[in-house]
Amino acid sequence: MKAIAHDEQPPEEWRAGVMTRMRISARVGAAQLCVFEQWVEPEAGAPTHWHPVEEVLTVIAGKAEMWLDEERAVLTAGHSLIIPPGRRHGFRNLGPETLHIEAIVAAPFVEATFDGAAEPRRSWFPDAGPA
Repeated sequence: MKAIAHDEQPPEEWRAGVMTRMRISARVGAAQLCVFEQWVEPEAGAPTHWHPVEEVLTVIAGKAEMWLDEERAVLTAGHSLIIPPGRRHGFRNLGPETLHIEAIVAAPFVEATFDGAAEPRRSWFPDAGPA
């Protein structure tokens, strides 16, 4: 049995205005999941991208605009968005306070393809560093 102390996992900046704490990934022994949380400054977020696997985004605190293909919705604390594999999606913080979200990706590492990128970005493999 392996217990993971999340307070020993320091947050890191993935993009300007977005701090991320990777809690579960291949780096800590996961075989099929990544679980991470993000703290997003006002107007910051994740640009449009897609994954080859399913993802769930849950708002813990704050107010987010999230999109899935051409559909847009505003989510607040206690709301989740299920994102099927291969679907273009993203989000941004709509509120004046920090947006806190949790993401679960159905893979032990994060692979995302961003609009305009030739190759997917892969991170959190067992022997790789963070994003």
